[in-house]
Amino acid sequence: MSPPASGSALGATNKDLGQIRKQETESSSETTVGPLQKEHASPMPTTTQQDAVAGTKNDGAGLGRTDKKELKEEDAWDELGFAFPTWKKWTILTIIFLVQTSMNFNTTLYSNGLEGISAEFNVSMQAARVGAAIFLITYAFGCELWAPWSEEFGRKPVLQMSLFLVNIWCLPVALAPNFASLLVGRALGGLSSAGGSVTLGMIADIFEPNEQQNAVAYIVFSSVGGSILGPIIGGFVEANLDWRWCIWIQLAFGGFVQILHLLFVPETRTTILLDRIAKKRRKSGHDSNIYGPNELQPFFQRFTFRELMWTWLRPFRMFLTEPIVLTLSLLSGFSDALIFMQIQSFALVYKQWNFSTVDLGLSFIPIGIGYIIAWLSFIPAFRRNKNERERNPGNDHAQYESRLWWLLFTAPCLPIGLIIFAWTSGGPPVHWIGTMVGSMIIGIANYSIYMATIDYMICAYGPYSASATGGNGWARDFLAGVLTVPATPFYTNIGGDRHLEYANTILFCISMVLVCAVYVIYYYGPTLRKRSPFAESLAAAATKDPQGHQLQAARLEHTHVENVASVHEPARSGRSSLTRVPPEPMSEIGDSSASAVTLPAR
Repeated sequence: MSPPASGSALGATNKDLGQIRKQETESSSETTVGPLQKEHASPMPTTTQQDAVAGTKNDGAGLGRTDKKELKEEDAWDELGFAFPTWKKWTILTIIFLVQTSMNFNTTLYSNGLEGISAEFNVSMQAARVGAAIFLITYAFGCELWAPWSEEFGRKPVLQMSLFLVNIWCLPVALAPNFASLLVGRALGGLSSAGGSVTLGMIADIFEPNEQQNAVAYIVFSSVGGSILGPIIGGFVEANLDWRWCIWIQLAFGGFVQILHLLFVPETRTTILLDRIAKKRRKSGHDSNIYGPNELQPFFQRFTFRELMWTWLRPFRMFLTEPIVLTLSLLSGFSDALIFMQIQSFALVYKQWNFSTVDLGLSFIPIGIGYIIAWLSFIPAFRRNKNERERNPGNDHAQYESRLWWLLFTAPCLPIGLIIFAWTSGGPPVHWIGTMVGSMIIGIANYSIYMATIDYMICAYGPYSASATGGNGWARDFLAGVLTVPATPFYTNIGGDRHLEYANTILFCISMVLVCAVYVIYYYGPTLRKRSPFAESLAAAATKDPQGHQLQAARLEHTHVENVASVHEPARSGRSSLTRVPPEPMSEIGDSSASAVTLPAR
């Protein structure tokens, strides 16, 4: 999905890289210290370091005897997720699509119960909206907190635990005897949501780098689509049922996708599968000295509290210190927050045309149409980008910034859609269709911004895109949550008689500034990346291989693309694995913590 960090657009697949590593392993007399470890650890590993990885016992005379060998991907390729047949991959992906949809569905369906909550608990409508905001805010942090565990324990048990907890926390909301209980249940539900930290991570487990873009686009659609599915269904619920049914329906949907996931989605995490395969081979007598990557060291040696804290904090540090991350995350977060603000504002807009509750819910369909248009438009854009990278393997702009090319045309849809929505939202005699055209154009921009910024950050930051895209996802959820509560006062207290028009015009002006940043990054991205310690350390690591620039570039491409969409993985010192990445600069974190690549939570 991303080019080599060095700028060389090698077309090496995971399987090709596996053969490269297998040849190296054979030529080094079956040493269990993998080539990536050699590159990213100290140039001359000590005997102790080698022993820690290979399980070597020293006899006191400097002679080592290897008792344990690590099972590598190339040694069990046919049993890993990459080798699944196409129908199985897309079956898994479709169930994950539904899982992700259910998580985002939970963020918005609650808003259709606001009037019932306000009446039953004797709180204002504005106070009732806190339940929507607190779920989104805790969701933003919850995705980051869940992140490391699927790398250590596997995708399936972690996602099952997340779904179980989200479903459990629906109960105190649905059965809430008071408003405080409701807020506690919503907060815990958001904090329990793993989101894209796991669901998108599974793409990297089963798709090779050159196959991933369409899969990522599919799951991105489930994320943005789930957010508008809530109000569409919620209109019918609000019109015909008690507000508590908004929560019961969330629980029913969540329970359904959890059962689907339990029954039909196998474990896909590569390191977990290698552990299982190694145990199976030892038990069968095939090789009594073969061990999986997670078996060679105790859990607490591989997963220290310090490493975990640095991993969790890195997205926020990059968000604040990296201009590219900050700008694109704010743009992505702002466009997503607009959707949640509109959920609160549509009632104000469409009551002027006497829309019923059901009609109000259906007014979100144009946003969904915009998402579909944007999704389909990226298919030829992916092909164009791939061809450009292949034609210009040594051109940095072609390898990185060209991924933003389609966004140059779709990002302006955000201010265009906002200004159309603004000046058609004043009510009769203007027809309501104008606002829906504006909403559809905003939908095109929202999907495009999310998809393109993720793709670019993964490419530009390599192994550090775990943090870069983590900041992107955090910004989307956090800004959406923070802006949910003030949305209604914003739309009602600005501009006098034309409060709706002027409020949306302000959003139009903000979006113009953010969209301009896309063009700056597209044309001046190489200069900005040279000033980034994260991006530059990746480029420097790509040139350190003394045996050949291309091989090292291919390995780095494999390393960071293999884990696209995966969660933040702490450093595993002394462990040879294809998930190993170059250490961060000492000035940044003070140790050799590393992180696998991730996609944002939503």
